[in-house]
Amino acid sequence: MLKRLRTIARQILNPYLTIESHMDHIKENQGLILSELNKKKFEKDIKYYEFKIFSQWGEDGIIQHLTQVVDIKNKTFIEFGVEDFFESNCRYLMTKDSWSGYVIDGSPRNIARLKNSHFFWKHQLEANCAFITRSNINGLLEQSGFDYDLGILSIDIDGMDYFVLEAISNYKPRILICEFNPVFGATRKVSVPYEDNFNRTRAHYSNLYGGASLAAVTHLANEKGYSLVGTNSAGQNAFFVRQDLVNENLMVLTAEEAYTHPNFRESRDLKGSLNFLSGQHRLNEIRGLPILNVETDELETL
Repeated sequence: MLKRLRTIARQILNPYLTIESHMDHIKENQGLILSELNKKKFEKDIKYYEFKIFSQWGEDGIIQHLTQVVDIKNKTFIEFGVEDFFESNCRYLMTKDSWSGYVIDGSPRNIARLKNSHFFWKHQLEANCAFITRSNINGLLEQSGFDYDLGILSIDIDGMDYFVLEAISNYKPRILICEFNPVFGATRKVSVPYEDNFNRTRAHYSNLYGGASLAAVTHLANEKGYSLVGTNSAGQNAFFVRQDLVNENLMVLTAEEAYTHPNFRESRDLKGSLNFLSGQHRLNEIRGLPILNVETDELETL
């Protein structure tokens, strides 16, 4: 009994044997089962492959599926806007399939927590604390040391996503994931105007004014040589595959075909509290604010 108590005490005191790390092992094993079950499906709609391990919604399952059906030369990913990476698109890919990663976030506290995590030391992961702009993004990506033929690039910065993606010149990821703002609807090719220090909470108290529409992101991705193969069921992440790699296992969609009305309700009131707006009420909350038409480069209003 005494020996057992000493073992438990060592586990409690060991920072690499925390309850959180044990729970992660359980979740990772569940992901292995779900990944194998997904291999038995023959659907082209990527929503059928969703499951969540470390992603916010069902992105883990979608990514597992796409990396199975898309030819990947280099098992490398770059993800930015990751906060502390505990909840992220590529973490499960790293732990399950041993991909190498490079992540960027603008908060020193987030990066410090990541580097002190129970998983950071176990994997080939580098983390950089930087506030991303369209003028510094290429230099930041170069610091990864990765081949330009990247496996996955995942963009989620709640604001200037369109312009940062537009500015990326050298890296040609095989799979591109980009967050979009579903409040802007299915057809308008629009983004909030560019601003180096954009913060969506400062821009508008509702937290609904930021990013670009799915149609805008798809328009840009198409110009860069990517095809839209779907969105997640939550309705805020778009998945693209480089056009030279699109095959019979994938379904190429227009933005209007892929658009999903979001169910999540993240809007805030003037005091900063959640007010749970949904549907048209979300757009009404930010109606009249300036928006950039990315095709004409002219300012419009929501």
